[in-house]
Amino acid sequence: MDEATHIKAVDAVAFLAPAGYHIALRVGFAFPEFEQNTYPAAWADTYTRRGYMLDDPVMRWIYRNTGAIRWSTLAANDPRGILADAADHGLTFGAAVCLSHDKDTSLRSFGSFARSDREFTDDELRSLIANLQGVDRDVRPENLLTRAEQEAFRLLGEGRMLKEIAFELGISESAVKQRLTNGRGKLSARTNMQAVMDATRLGWLD
Repeated sequence: MDEATHIKAVDAVAFLAPAGYHIALRVGFAFPEFEQNTYPAAWADTYTRRGYMLDDPVMRWIYRNTGAIRWSTLAANDPRGILADAADHGLTFGAAVCLSHDKDTSLRSFGSFARSDREFTDDELRSLIANLQGVDRDVRPENLLTRAEQEAFRLLGEGRMLKEIAFELGISESAVKQRLTNGRGKLSARTNMQAVMDATRLGWLD
């Protein structure tokens, strides 16, 4: 899926958050697979410059919970006044949504959404969850594996040995090894099995 399609899919949630939003999909121990932040540049600069990330009550909630919550519910646990500062930048009312992944519980997808006029209603919170689920399902990184590499990893994931994969594909074992090596490089995976798991999670072996 190209970047234009990414943006079109994510913008389906924009009408609910006219003051801006931040969406991050499939966040593990490193970077998200996809991220979009439409918050005002002045707020993004302030947030980074003041090092709010570790103390942000919204982010703390996201990494400990799933579902949806209004920012106002978290205000009592905000000693640095981050939410009040956000309000000064036009992000007066907000909501956070976090999803877990059944196939990989180490991954989370989340969104933070803001308005300047009023609180989010219960129906809107449910809509934010549904919209984020849709974006999480539809927005996928472009598949970098060739068809030949996909075939090799798919068979490896089924428990086949290199000799069996070579026989199945009608190629030499060295050719199988080369396909797996090339695929590992594209996935930045250290082992073949890690590559299989990563490619499966990304939907590249479907």
